Amino acid sequence: MAKTYVGARLRQLRNERGMSQAALAKSLEISASYLNQIEHDVRPLTVPVLLRIGEVFGVDTTFFSSQDDTRLIAELQEVSLDEEMGITADVHEIAEMVTAHPTLARALVNMHRRYRNTTAQLAAATEERYSDGSGSGSISKPHEEVRDYFYERQNYLDELDRAAEDLTARMRFHRGDVAGEIGRRLTAVHEVQIIERIDLGDNVLHRYDPDRRVLEIAPHLSGGQRIFKFAAELAYLEYGDLIEKLVDEGNFTSDSSRKLAMLGLANYFAAATVLPYTRFHEVAEDYRYDIERLSAFFSQSYETICHRLSTLQRPKQRGVPFSFVRVDRAGNMSKRQSATGFHFSSSGGTCPLWNVYETFAYPGKIMTQIAQMPDGHKYLWVARTVERRAARYGQPGKTFAIGLGCELRHAGRVVYADGIDLQDANATPIGAGCRVCERANCPQRAFPPLGKELDISEHRSSVSPYVLR
Repeated sequence: MAKTYVGARLRQLRNERGMSQAALAKSLEISASYLNQIEHDVRPLTVPVLLRIGEVFGVDTTFFSSQDDTRLIAELQEVSLDEEMGITADVHEIAEMVTAHPTLARALVNMHRRYRNTTAQLAAATEERYSDGSGSGSISKPHEEVRDYFYERQNYLDELDRAAEDLTARMRFHRGDVAGEIGRRLTAVHEVQIIERIDLGDNVLHRYDPDRRVLEIAPHLSGGQRIFKFAAELAYLEYGDLIEKLVDEGNFTSDSSRKLAMLGLANYFAAATVLPYTRFHEVAEDYRYDIERLSAFFSQSYETICHRLSTLQRPKQRGVPFSFVRVDRAGNMSKRQSATGFHFSSSGGTCPLWNVYETFAYPGKIMTQIAQMPDGHKYLWVARTVERRAARYGQPGKTFAIGLGCELRHAGRVVYADGIDLQDANATPIGAGCRVCERANCPQRAFPPLGKELDISEHRSSVSPYVLR
């Protein structure tokens, strides 16, 4: 094992658990002075101590891997590219800061995010004031706040996930049909009346009236969709207090963000109920993360399986850390979750060289890609389109592309890497979006990077496409 200095990360773990140096040293069976030297990067981490830390804190060895700093480095690099921040630093300086002061780096990223959101909302409020005189506007962006909440927790919420699995275990004690039992539990335990309604309105799939305890649901939903809606309502009824506590811990800045976070946590609970962690993780490992096999085995949609695969980060029982995305034909990213270092840019969209967009030309076909980010990290991406049919004649259907990706170091555990030389595979150079990508010679570049003005004199013979407005 090469010399590894992890002082900042170890202090972070200790402070998060509220432990003193003396208490942690006792748990690790080392002296307090030795622990103090490790925390101040005077002594490197040894294998025995690393394994002991894993037992005490329930983290695996990759927690101390420099490769897992990728996400924070990319986010901080995006901050440095914003010329209004006045930061001049190359990627090596940024990496050193993340390694030595991860808490400070995270605080800087969060501060920049709030600054950007506030600036955008104030600009919108100014436009509104000039147009109709109201001048009202919210400072926060609910969807971004909730995404950041899940993003910072690597898309895994241990307390809520275990609560859902415990509830499923108790229901299975009586019956083997978990899906049917959820509906029965709603009616028998919580006295909820379930009614099918064909007149709920366009795009309304279900509606719950807490005063009358009536759950109205659209009849055209598939079996998987139907039980997922049942499980989400069960989350509020069984674990409403836990969900509220988790929302409080998020320190959201608006009621809209809190309500959206409540919905996100209820949906997380629903997925963890329909696909209980231990059993799902066991089958996923056995099938080597074959999405279509898992979909058939659990009778759930391709998208639901992909979403659940991106949450398998339970300590001592971790699955492959995946990033999950859902995009439409116009490039809008309606869902994005990540348990990896893959960085989703908030300043420049996504990359047209990414195979997630190519799948629209091959509906229903699974496509794989080895992609390399500008920082050199490589990922295996699996992408496929999914379709939601219209409920009636004349109503448009929906088509999305679903992408699931992991760092190449984990790809050997995934069936989609079979037949690919992972050591010498040709990687497609992609980026997090033109605004934050430094690939100057990319044939698909649409905009210059943030903070970098284009010198037209350098393009006399071949002007870059984004100059020709």
